[in-house]
Amino acid sequence: MTGPAPVRVVLADDQALVRAGIRVLLETCPDLVVAGEADDGETALNLVRELRPDVVLMDIRMPGLDGLAATGQIASDPRCGGTRVVMLTTFDLDEYVFEALRRGAAGFLVKNSEPDELVRGVRAAAAGDALLAPGVTRRLITEYAARTKPVPSAAAALAALTGRERQVLALAGTGLSNADIAARLRVSPLTAKTHVSRIMGKLAVRDRAGLVVLAYETGLVRPGWAAE
Repeated sequence: MTGPAPVRVVLADDQALVRAGIRVLLETCPDLVVAGEADDGETALNLVRELRPDVVLMDIRMPGLDGLAATGQIASDPRCGGTRVVMLTTFDLDEYVFEALRRGAAGFLVKNSEPDELVRGVRAAAAGDALLAPGVTRRLITEYAARTKPVPSAAAALAALTGRERQVLALAGTGLSNADIAARLRVSPLTAKTHVSRIMGKLAVRDRAGLVVLAYETGLVRPGWAAE
């Protein structure tokens, strides 16, 4: 009896040394495999459409089509629906990170992360879990999301949610896990997970990073509150 298929990863970074280092790291893990490499966004986009990997580790700044534009195209392409894009950045407060999440990235990893943290991040992305720690999420919203006012069209989407679901969305928007949400609302983790899944379905959001963006755009999460 065979085990589960390995997580297939595409590496997109214009620095060959960075790609080589990540490849060596991932290939030490039997459940991860590097399916392809790209040194620009256009090549990464074509590889994703061809290979349908589980995860793309995408550098933000690349020549030609950059990581932001490539991420937006991947997230909006039905053929790439099973692929999660994780942004690679030099600094955890990179000014483009929030925009990457807005365009459909599942989260981000800092290039100088510890090896086990990067591996956990790839696995988490493949499993559809959040890649935004609450502290980082709060700083992101405070530093960058505050530059943009809530979007009326996004706020209108809240009409589809129950009062409890709005509470859950607000908590998820600050980066809390299902277990943390359950503790806050005094419900079981399974109930919290069910609420999150229903919210994603109602609002057509593909992952928890999308919930962070939507929670801010609807005004449910305010920079001041998120920073507390």
